[in-house]
Amino acid sequence: MRGRGGKGGGGKERDAGGVGRDVTPTPSAPPAWLDRFRAEAPRLEAPPLLAPPAGAGRPAAVLILFGEGPGGPDVLLTERAATLTKHAGQPAFPGGRIDPGDDGPVGAALREAWEETGVLADGVQVLCELPELYLSRSEHRVTPVAAWWREPSEIAPGHPGEVATVARVPIAELADPAHRLVVRHPSGLRLGPAFRAGGMLVWGFTAMLLTEVLDLGGWSRPWDTERIEDLPPDVLDLAARG
Repeated sequence: MRGRGGKGGGGKERDAGGVGRDVTPTPSAPPAWLDRFRAEAPRLEAPPLLAPPAGAGRPAAVLILFGEGPGGPDVLLTERAATLTKHAGQPAFPGGRIDPGDDGPVGAALREAWEETGVLADGVQVLCELPELYLSRSEHRVTPVAAWWREPSEIAPGHPGEVATVARVPIAELADPAHRLVVRHPSGLRLGPAFRAGGMLVWGFTAMLLTEVLDLGGWSRPWDTERIEDLPPDVLDLAARG
């Protein structure tokens, strides 16, 4: 997933010419509202539906970036361009395949966040890596990397051919029971949890991972798990493309 060019890996800062130089970030403790998430995250086990099969899938990583914006604690999401052939139009965490020069999932997640949204790695404090999850539709083994946005940078879609929208979505909006539902295929197949938040319908892999994140952080609230809706035709058409 390319767009902005250059690396967004940790410990690099770009001058006006786009050249990276080593810097030493000033450490600062993540806020107290992340304490429970940080304590519980190491104990997370991959849900059965997302557990990677042995030996299958290409390595990838996504960045779960927590921040504190005008709407309170939030998380960064993107909406993929409708012109893509895989996961077209779907909300997602910034992320993509792990390249040989990425130094693992953390490097890949930070690079992809830079390329897709403009997040500067120097302002990001990595908290932990979550267990690998399997994205069967694109056959990727995805490592979620959780991080605190210590020094937020300006964000915008990095490449119109890949990213349509970038949004800081308040955790309170995601956790609001009125914004939670279950989506299904018109055939009746139940597809899983979903959220109406940030002006998007968040479903699929991203919604399943967000559900785990809300539970880990203690932010979940009771909601009507029998509120079931069919995927809208336009979303279904884009999903069928892949």
